[in-house]
Amino acid sequence: MDEKLAVGDLGPSGRQPCLKVLKGPTVLAESALPALPAAAAAFLMGQHEPRTPALALASGPCVYVYKNLRPYFKFSLPQLPPNPLEQDLWNQAKEDQINHLTLKEMLEGIREKAEVPLSVQSLRFLQLELSEMEAFVNQHKSKPIKRQAVITTMTTLKKNMADEDAMSCLVLGTENKELLVLDPEAFTILAKMSLPGVPVFLEVSGQFDVAFRLAAACRNGNIYILRRDCKRPKYCIELSTQPVGLVLAHKVLVVGSTQDNLHGFTHKGKRLWTVHMPAAILTMNLLEQRSRGLQAVMAGLANGEVRIYHDKALLNVIRTPDAVTSLCFGRYGREDNTLIVTTRGGGLIIKILKRTAVFAEGAGEVGPPPAQAMKLNVPRKTRLYVDQTLREREAGTAMHRTFQTDLYLLRLRAARAYVRALESSLNPVSATAREPLKLHAVVQGLGPTFKLTLHLQNTSTARPILGLLVCFLYNEVLYALPRAFFKVPLLVPGLNYPLETFVESLSDKGISDIIKVLVLREGQSAPLLSAHINMPVSEGLAAA
Repeated sequence: MDEKLAVGDLGPSGRQPCLKVLKGPTVLAESALPALPAAAAAFLMGQHEPRTPALALASGPCVYVYKNLRPYFKFSLPQLPPNPLEQDLWNQAKEDQINHLTLKEMLEGIREKAEVPLSVQSLRFLQLELSEMEAFVNQHKSKPIKRQAVITTMTTLKKNMADEDAMSCLVLGTENKELLVLDPEAFTILAKMSLPGVPVFLEVSGQFDVAFRLAAACRNGNIYILRRDCKRPKYCIELSTQPVGLVLAHKVLVVGSTQDNLHGFTHKGKRLWTVHMPAAILTMNLLEQRSRGLQAVMAGLANGEVRIYHDKALLNVIRTPDAVTSLCFGRYGREDNTLIVTTRGGGLIIKILKRTAVFAEGAGEVGPPPAQAMKLNVPRKTRLYVDQTLREREAGTAMHRTFQTDLYLLRLRAARAYVRALESSLNPVSATAREPLKLHAVVQGLGPTFKLTLHLQNTSTARPILGLLVCFLYNEVLYALPRAFFKVPLLVPGLNYPLETFVESLSDKGISDIIKVLVLREGQSAPLLSAHINMPVSEGLAAA
């Protein structure tokens, strides 16, 4: 069979998308597309002869199926229920109860707060100029509100056999965080699975009727693993950055990240290895040489390199004149091993692998590091070490009991100290979750006048606190304060507010006392926070 290449072309400025079919370096056929293409996949729809594969092209909420380079079938995603508030607004506009300006304000409020997104009709309306809105409302107010999901990624899954020429199902990832498996003959939904994030890359293995495993890389930076008859993910791989590619090679999930790294994971989420790239990863794909049983990962980089890895071993580096945007390896024309590269400037590069070529492992590290084979210089066992070991063997139970006894005593002493602090109101942190406060007091000076600074802090994450009072309880025979209480300003979360006042010592006998600080809420008698301040002896009066 003479294999051809199908390319989804965005056209000039992305406004004239078309499907191009190439034979060799020349364009064989070209047809216009109704919308921008998002993904493409070739698959067999049935068992009847001739066994010609069909081409599925995902665009917006639809999948366009081409057979013999002609449109054959169109599948649309099921409609989603619209936002009830949005539906009510368009009904009011239909009955002329609100004008286009009020409709615009209300739709903008719904878009910012509602969990259910707006329909395409409302989003187009909000993008218009004010002069065009009234005509748009008059034209579309009688039309029903429709909300459909958008296809983000697509791949194929074998139906019931693992042969190369067996029927395949289409697997669609949608914007509403779902995965759909379509029947290749009737185009009905065979299975529906939910994800915590929007899928952007898919990799599948197995057969739908027997057993399969599906890996989905999502926009939330996680990779979810699903199995047959599972509506929810079974395993989750958490990445520190966003994924830029996902390839399954020899049961190893190879993930490219925005940190210029390639990571290898098992299907249960265990990381096997990591390789750092010299430039940003733009695209990834699988290189499969069936004649030699080789499966490798190709990574297209921003510096124009195409790096080929077998696990973490570097096999080859191909240099191109521009940054690589997409890669495809397989049979093209009559050649079994052909690499097709597209570049950022719109170039198309075709490279044919020699039939006698053998990939050799390059500078990549394979197996354990060399330091693992080095023997450590372990010192000889001393007499003290041997005696200590024998003692631990003979008296291990008694030593463990002694340790547990000391540990329980330590916990008991800490608990008693905490209770004493609570009983004497010496806790500098508020014990209520509604008013998270922290208080710290500092006394400065030699006397008879001291400077007292209270550091008050709001320890909540986002809620400010207002309406607090600070009250001082002290012996009026020994001390005098300008104000016994004062109001606290608005406390912004996370900031430290120093509140300063002066304390004058009235006694000339060289004695001191405790000043108690209370933080209260206006209109309440129970303190939110309290602290005891041990005042120093006034050195000025003592000297006199």
